[in-house]
Amino acid sequence: MATAVRKITLSSSRDIPFNKLVLSQSNVRREKAGVSIEELAEDIARRTLLQSLNVRPVLDAEGAETGMFEIPAGGRRYRALQLLVKQKRLAKTASVPCVVRDPATDVLAEDDSLAENIQRAPLHPLDQFRAFHALREKGQSEEDIAAAFFTSVNVVKQRLRLASVSPALLNVYAEDGMSLEQLMAFTVTADHGRQEQVWQAISGSWHKEPYQIRRMLTEKTVRASDRRAVFVGLDTYEAAGGMVLRDLFQSDDGGWLEDVALLDRLVTEKLKAEAETIAAEGWKWIEVAIDFPYGHTRGLRELDGVSTGLTPEEQTTIEALKAEFARLEAEHDGADELPDEVDQRLGEIETALAAFDDRPIVYQPADIARAGVFVGIDAEGTLLVDRGYVRPEDELPVAEPEQNSDGEPAAAALDGAEPLAPAIQRAVIIVGGQHAEAEDDDDDAVKPLPDRLLTELTAERTLVLRDKLASTPSVAFRAVLHKFCLDVFSRYSSYGTAMEVSVRSASFPVQAQGLNDTPAAKAIDARHRTWEERLPKDKADLWDWLNGLTGDEQAALLAHCASFGVNALYEKGDRYGGGATPHIVEQRITEADRIARAVDLDMVESGWRPTVENYLGRVPKRRILEAVREGAGEQAAQLIEHLKKGDMAKEAERLLADTGWLPEPLRMTGTDQVATVDAAEDGGDGAMLPEFLAGDDEETPADEADEPPMIAAE
Repeated sequence: MATAVRKITLSSSRDIPFNKLVLSQSNVRREKAGVSIEELAEDIARRTLLQSLNVRPVLDAEGAETGMFEIPAGGRRYRALQLLVKQKRLAKTASVPCVVRDPATDVLAEDDSLAENIQRAPLHPLDQFRAFHALREKGQSEEDIAAAFFTSVNVVKQRLRLASVSPALLNVYAEDGMSLEQLMAFTVTADHGRQEQVWQAISGSWHKEPYQIRRMLTEKTVRASDRRAVFVGLDTYEAAGGMVLRDLFQSDDGGWLEDVALLDRLVTEKLKAEAETIAAEGWKWIEVAIDFPYGHTRGLRELDGVSTGLTPEEQTTIEALKAEFARLEAEHDGADELPDEVDQRLGEIETALAAFDDRPIVYQPADIARAGVFVGIDAEGTLLVDRGYVRPEDELPVAEPEQNSDGEPAAAALDGAEPLAPAIQRAVIIVGGQHAEAEDDDDDAVKPLPDRLLTELTAERTLVLRDKLASTPSVAFRAVLHKFCLDVFSRYSSYGTAMEVSVRSASFPVQAQGLNDTPAAKAIDARHRTWEERLPKDKADLWDWLNGLTGDEQAALLAHCASFGVNALYEKGDRYGGGATPHIVEQRITEADRIARAVDLDMVESGWRPTVENYLGRVPKRRILEAVREGAGEQAAQLIEHLKKGDMAKEAERLLADTGWLPEPLRMTGTDQVATVDAAEDGGDGAMLPEFLAGDDEETPADEADEPPMIAAE
């Protein structure tokens, strides 16, 4: 006969007046954790008590019930009710729902208290996300939800954003197929299709870090910190219908602009509008571009304008600001740290005073009528207007003085009549375009670096070398003296030189975007402006002015001028005589290396880092892996060898960021990656091309085979 299953009898429940309840010393919770008593009291006041208290009758010495009940489980709820009673928001005799334990039970009070606290399962985060989403769908605002659960509005937004991820990915997260950090990364975009596409691409690989997910989701966007975005402004972009992707879980520097075509259109329209305003000044031409190449003003004559003076009102303002600045400094003299408001005010005064130093330049109307303006965006995203450049074809011709029938100067010429200024016309606005780079073939063969990439890399190296040479007068003097010896003494030949001093400055017909903003370019331009401000206006005064310089000043000026003659530029050799031959290019690179060693050139110290734009995205996968292997080690290369080229290039940029790795064209000869300088010097006609020039199958002309290598300048 089957044994009957014993039925369980549940504890009874009843309402007990609050003033009949007391805390039990058997409650195991001693430390405060989680929601505060105050917040719990507010929650009870809003929704009443959701869970009954667990109580036991208080017995007297004989074991009889006293009418009081102690609470071993539910102490926090009791304290919250007690606070409401103290605040007179709850009556002392208010009925409290309780589960009353049988005093004869064998289960200890501590057992009940412990069980209630450790046997409850925490809510899965996904359930919380979905619950917040359900409340939002039913009409509650983000502020209402935040207030109800005593959290910040930003936390609510984060939870709602997580709930809006693709349902397919939420299911993966629910089954522990991805981490919470990975799920957070997917919230950068609301495009479920793109989210699922990225997950499918990385799910089969162990390399699926959150930063990689974010990067893949935003690879076709533009950072809000980009100069174009700063110039247009996020408000304007969004008003035009553009979407901004935001990351609610970490700093995103303003987010990512999704519609790049719209952004470029807005930039062009704003630049063109600015150009139209400037055109009213009467300029002959205005060239508009987001970023002008380095040396874009070469060959143009810059007008000499006159700075406008200060008005009496401006002078009064300046004096008042200076007086306020001096007063604030005096009041806080000796203080270890300035108060925030004082520090802020001093900064505002400095900014205001600096603005008065940037005075408008006034040009002659006749000069404006034949000159032009460059309008662009600087590195900080502000409007850049560079006025007053005359093209050679717009210069006034030098006219012969008119003569009368007797061969004498005509009366008009004798009176010193000024030539007629060209008629003022509508400015021609030229909006510059950017050229797209062709995709590189990505096969396994290691090919020579593309000619364009070589030229871009060596253009930046030339710029850095010029800056370094200008700050090393002794080497500049030696390089120029060397060139003069080559020119003067017939025993020498001066082809294939790295110093071109007439001074003829080599231009950069091919250059990477942003060369203008490199540290070397800025240093050269700043140094040039400093000397230009000191030089006399009239050429006739130059000799005496130079004679008045100290020896150190003359050396510094010589170094600066000589540096413009540096040419370490790679160009494809022309074996048919139309340009520099491969042998001349080889000699030029070799001699540039000699100067580079003399000035301790370090491209890493100058700020060059391998990026997708300047190298890694322009070479085949095999070269990317080779770079990572050299710079970050074999293990790092193995981490990315399974990636597609685009992702591999981005990962390689991160891995190589602080390694000091350089591609062959930027390295100094004398390392094991390229042919050594000694080999070139000792081998004569056996001199080898550096590895990055290998693959050029032109033969060295017979008449140049026995020429000795040399440091040279023209």
